[in-house]
Amino acid sequence: MNYSKRNDTIYIDTEALSTLSLIQEGLLSPVNKLMNQAEAKTVDEAKVYQGLPFPFSFLLSPSGRRNEEHIKNFKKGDRVLIINQGKDIGYIIVDEVFEIDPNERLKNIYGTCDNSVPIVARARKRLGRWAISGKYKIIYPQTSQVLKYAKEKIEEYGAKKISGLMLGANPLTRAHERLIREALNSCDVLVIFLIKPFTTDGLKYGIRKKSLDIFIKNYLPSNRVIVIPFENSYIFAGYNELILDALVAKNFGCDKLLVGRNHRALGMVYSEDEENTIFDTFKNINIDIDLIEEYVYCDECRTLVNNQTCPHGRHHHINYHYKPIMDLIEKGILPPTILVRKEISANIMASLYKDRFENLQQTYDMLLPNSGLLEHKTEEEFYIQLMKLYQTSSLT
Repeated sequence: MNYSKRNDTIYIDTEALSTLSLIQEGLLSPVNKLMNQAEAKTVDEAKVYQGLPFPFSFLLSPSGRRNEEHIKNFKKGDRVLIINQGKDIGYIIVDEVFEIDPNERLKNIYGTCDNSVPIVARARKRLGRWAISGKYKIIYPQTSQVLKYAKEKIEEYGAKKISGLMLGANPLTRAHERLIREALNSCDVLVIFLIKPFTTDGLKYGIRKKSLDIFIKNYLPSNRVIVIPFENSYIFAGYNELILDALVAKNFGCDKLLVGRNHRALGMVYSEDEENTIFDTFKNINIDIDLIEEYVYCDECRTLVNNQTCPHGRHHHINYHYKPIMDLIEKGILPPTILVRKEISANIMASLYKDRFENLQQTYDMLLPNSGLLEHKTEEEFYIQLMKLYQTSSLT
């Protein structure tokens, strides 16, 4: 069917579709529909919806000349088809159509409408001037499937105390490992929401997922960790991100959300000359927020520590900032094992730099110790053995 000639359609990208699915599956409850103009104004001003914190109005205002021409002519009660990548994936029953101010919308989500901020500039391109409200139905099984999987695993494990952790693992470092272990001390099951953004920055999701699987399979009780691919759309940004994280974790069944002290949403909010952290907005969300200290490696303590437990100065600390570690990886350099476990580094290098050696088997046999038998070696195995050479200490 040629949808482009129909005026009862709107066209959205997969990122918008994924965001709509969060509402449909109840993961941002109590929001259960696209808000009308009056509801949007109230939520944007009060930051509350049906008595619970919600940082900004939930709207659908897709960009594009074709969308704008269609949306502004919709009438209450119209049944509008939703098209994604040329396919009919659902519909909206129109309640209201209204014009929005893109700058105000961006300020509500990100705290700024400054195009010099990359995420704001990206969002502006996706944002149209006309919003459509009403109840809708879409087909997007990815969200419903992971929700079903999580609930089945929680029931299978008989978990009563369930913690959630939003994790980028870009890459998975020793500090992440320590954080995960600490989290398991206070819960029956840890749900790791492995962030799956719609941007192409950093390591691909598949690489990060395999790294996490390696760690869980070999170094953790695997029946106490559930990994969920969490599609991190444009609304999960800015200083309001933490509120949405908490709502998602709660609606997945978590009773606690673990948050690192370096989380970008932990800014101070000043109101009537009183200092209030963002946690003041969680009063009515039925989930505990547990602040986790940032881990560093201390060359005096010779282990991972945090600032609350280490007496040595910062000049003794090795930090786990993702950017310099990724700088090494992107230049093809194996990070030291004090930063990233060798099995994780090997997985990343073998994924990013396939077939970089003209004759891997010959290099392996000539450089590394072996049993004398002819055994085919993978690039991943080569990197693991190479890292062991780096760790040899008798000649240092």
